[in-house]
Amino acid sequence: MRFEWLKPDVVLGSLVYAFLGVAIFWLCFLVIDKLTPYDLWQEIVEKQNVALGVIVAAMSLGICVIVAAAIH
Repeated sequence: MRFEWLKPDVVLGSLVYAFLGVAIFWLCFLVIDKLTPYDLWQEIVEKQNVALGVIVAAMSLGICVIVAAAIH
């Protein structure tokens, strides 16, 4: 049994792409947060807006799928 995935260059490449994906996701989320007319964090956490939470979750998954496809 060979452990090709344990080579240092493979692990380093995976870590770089993981951090790159998280950074792109975070940047996209901040842009969308700035484009909305209200503070998403305050609406979801403090005011318990479940509907907005579901919309933001769907948006987050959509961004993640796009970033993953672009990196792949």
